[in-house]
Amino acid sequence: MERELAASGYDLLVGFDEVGRGALAGPVMVGAAAIATSDLAKRQVPEGVADSKLLTAHRREGMLDALCSWCTAYAVGQATNTEIDEWGISHALGIAALRALNNIEQHLAVVAPYRIGAILDGPNDYITKALDTFDAPLLAIPAEIITRVKADQQCASVATASVIAKVTRDRLMVSIAQGNPAYRPYHWAQNKGYGSAEHRAAIARYGATDLHRRSWHLV
Repeated sequence: MERELAASGYDLLVGFDEVGRGALAGPVMVGAAAIATSDLAKRQVPEGVADSKLLTAHRREGMLDALCSWCTAYAVGQATNTEIDEWGISHALGIAALRALNNIEQHLAVVAPYRIGAILDGPNDYITKALDTFDAPLLAIPAEIITRVKADQQCASVATASVIAKVTRDRLMVSIAQGNPAYRPYHWAQNKGYGSAEHRAAIARYGATDLHRRSWHLV
């Protein structure tokens, strides 16, 4: 699919994938892995790249450097639990994705008439919907989004974005859990903020923290 987009005249291809949508605590993140079309034929996809959900944590960590080196540029955008409560998850995902894309555009110093084609995992283009809202960063070049269900299993750029985002968010949740004793009862180092039985039991016993998504059904 990346080769097809490159043949359509795009200068940059970006794969997007989200992580943390279903968590009860912590941010949602969207990874973005960008490949310059001029580099596509010269870059060998790292061995074993796959949707992050199909890889063990050890495998994701082990291939991270190779994936980051394969990309022309990469970024992970996030929206906080407070922003999720305020905006809803779909808009929060869109803003997180635009933050990632803005980071890449600034890093590469892109200017018009540069063309960016993007592949977004899933059926819903939440990125375009978030464009030009008051919360969104001002992009130099909006990306033309193509959605594809299970793109994280079919497109190397999306799978790369998936792994980068997953490792980034997991590391953050472990750091938070280990950095403040008040968060330790929720076992985020193990569940990464998702709704495990021990996490829900801790919420029922101790209440929600400042990092929980208060608008969600937590227990």
